[in-house]
Amino acid sequence: MRVTVAGVELASPVIAASGTFGYGVEFEEIVTIAKIGAFVTKGLSREPMAGNPTPRIVETSSGMLNAIGLQNMGVKAFVAEKMPRLRQIPGAVVIANVFGFTIDDCLEVIRVLNDAPGIAMYELNASCPNTSHGGMVFGTDQHLLAELVSKCERASLRPLIVKLSPNVTSIAKMAKSAEDAGASGLSLVNTFLSMAIDVETRRPRIANVTAGLSGPAIKPIAVRMVYEVANAVKIPILGMGGILRAEDAVEFMLAGATAVQVGTASYADPRAVENIANGLRRWCATHEVAQASSLTRGLQL
Repeated sequence: MRVTVAGVELASPVIAASGTFGYGVEFEEIVTIAKIGAFVTKGLSREPMAGNPTPRIVETSSGMLNAIGLQNMGVKAFVAEKMPRLRQIPGAVVIANVFGFTIDDCLEVIRVLNDAPGIAMYELNASCPNTSHGGMVFGTDQHLLAELVSKCERASLRPLIVKLSPNVTSIAKMAKSAEDAGASGLSLVNTFLSMAIDVETRRPRIANVTAGLSGPAIKPIAVRMVYEVANAVKIPILGMGGILRAEDAVEFMLAGATAVQVGTASYADPRAVENIANGLRRWCATHEVAQASSLTRGLQL
């Protein structure tokens, strides 16, 4: 079941996605951390953030809308309060999710994390609006993305995975820009910009009006985007978007993902990520797949 992402060996290709697994410590009594590949922390910012007003989560017919607003305790508190315990959990592979509203914000978060032992790699969220450029999202502009990635890569002492926004014309071009700028790997896809309206009140169901759509509804689009990116870059891909069972993980890997991330499924079943990891092991045994890594880019055309 072992796979290697950006030089880091994982016990399983199945990873818990950012924003759905807290800071990891919240799940240690629910999930056997050593049985999953890794987990990605909630997004970490330069200073603590309270997030958006409620309601900020709405269930849809085949997924979920969320506009949490990147609520988090701040990178310094994470290092001081969470990392000591995470270092004690056997087999824990910690991927720290990094974000900011300016490049300097991201660089400061990385500098703080660089001094913290026990972190395997960083995941840079490129779906944030850059307040220095009128709110344009880093991940929707090739030049902004390249500048962000190159500066963060130079500052980072660990592999830098870049999490891409799917709200673009060509995900392959954005992925290539990130690779050329020095990304060690890519996570895709993040949520799709969406909206829901209560027809009785005639008001948006989310206080923020718009929100990110995740869950099974986006899986076919996410698989297509992973396939396109896998044909455009050579660096590893962490695929995500609507993974509920082992077969979903296999589908992403056949499309080109080295590993996968499980997110929304954890809201319905807190043990989903471990169950999918165990299910993938059984699937491989049943289908006589000796090495899970052989599934990557195994699509037959």
